[in-house]
Amino acid sequence: MKVRNSLGSMKKMQGSQIVRRHGRTFVINKLNPRFKARQG
Repeated sequence: MKVRNSLGSMKKMQGSQIVRRHGRTFVINKLNPRFKARQG
């Protein structure tokens, strides 16, 4: 999982979903599980 300041580029990937958990924003991708990220 990568920690990034901005998730804009991760949002555009095919199959990615934005999820908010515990006040943090995560990107999860079921199609390509390598592309996981957390903001902040």
